[in-house]
Amino acid sequence: MMNMRTTGTGGFGVSGLLLAILLWAEPGFAQGFRFDASMSRTVMESYLDRSISFTELLHDDLTQPRNRRGVDPRDNLRLILSSKAKLVGRALMVWGREKELAAFLATARPFAEAIHKADPEVILQAAAFEIVTRGVDSVPVPKHVFVEFGLPVEVRNFRYQDMVYSSGRFVNHWGNGSVPDMSRLETRMWFYFLASRYIDVGIEAIHFGQVGLMDKNDSGHARWIDMLTRVRAYARKHARRHFLLCDAHTPTGGYVEGGKLLFDFHSFPLRIAEVPDHPFDGALRVGTADAIFLKSRGGVTPSGWSCEHLPYLVEFDNFGRSNPGKPSKTPFIWGWDEITWFALKPEVERNDWLRYAWKWVKETDPNGHLQMPGSRVLTPGKPDAPRWYWANTRSDACPQGFNTEETIRDLWGTK
Repeated sequence: MMNMRTTGTGGFGVSGLLLAILLWAEPGFAQGFRFDASMSRTVMESYLDRSISFTELLHDDLTQPRNRRGVDPRDNLRLILSSKAKLVGRALMVWGREKELAAFLATARPFAEAIHKADPEVILQAAAFEIVTRGVDSVPVPKHVFVEFGLPVEVRNFRYQDMVYSSGRFVNHWGNGSVPDMSRLETRMWFYFLASRYIDVGIEAIHFGQVGLMDKNDSGHARWIDMLTRVRAYARKHARRHFLLCDAHTPTGGYVEGGKLLFDFHSFPLRIAEVPDHPFDGALRVGTADAIFLKSRGGVTPSGWSCEHLPYLVEFDNFGRSNPGKPSKTPFIWGWDEITWFALKPEVERNDWLRYAWKWVKETDPNGHLQMPGSRVLTPGKPDAPRWYWANTRSDACPQGFNTEETIRDLWGTK
């Protein structure tokens, strides 16, 4: 059998690549990843333990030899399937860019179908972030959204002005983008629309970003609960397994109302601490800034089971740079965001640090799970440095691969 871990996709067509991976995969590996309509804690933690962040995976066209960053999208497909990843984070998303949503959805459907044909257990995650731009003004409101919210059906587009804080708070907070106010009906309609379109192309999980920015006028999270209830009801009818796995960034440890958790699991950046007198070294610490370690809140989950502390993911986040290469304050690590700092480490040190982080999280908090870095934007501030991180083994199919996938397989036990 050919070594799928060290070769590029070469002359494989999509169907040939899927066949090769199916033959190569170990039989029966999917046990413990089955669910329908709800998800037990055991199954959810199995998914969290096999989670990888792969930004914009589904934005690529599988029929094209290269994506816009020079990588063969079939090599990304190979990595996901051959590593036996189970929860693929940020695979479909719009950070602003609402005008491009239709194009992203068009490529997402066949890509998701290819993944699910090879491994029906994979959960693909989309994101509905804390940003809207005037691009929403170009997106038509479909009939089913009006019907869902009990409004007269009319011909119109979404309205940016009806989503932002009317007080002006957080307007242009992201440059040309603003934070949406979840207490406003138009915002809930937009998020419901996004979620329904995501579900329609095969998405089974959605990350809802920074709730804390969007809830300033939402006492008791009543409007968040309203939106999430509607989205979950849509998933029960239309999702592949009648269930949607929802999470958000929870710096306070989570959102609980009346003993009920808003989300199925929590998530947050790693919040890596600088090691004094050891330039460029970083370590994980309980209590660093607003890190989530040992403070995930519990309650009754949307699936109906109770917990003292909800399981959570920690990720290598991207958020820019500030005086790169110099001591800095959190959330920056030596002037970089987490994924950029990680990517700039020498290969051996990078893989060693990933092993350290995996072990540290498991030993420090049994509720925590490390999400592997698969694909993410970089902001190095160096003219010749890569602008994107790929876990892929370096090959003709992925010339800028960072050679992390073997370490990921080793930690997952899927080599």
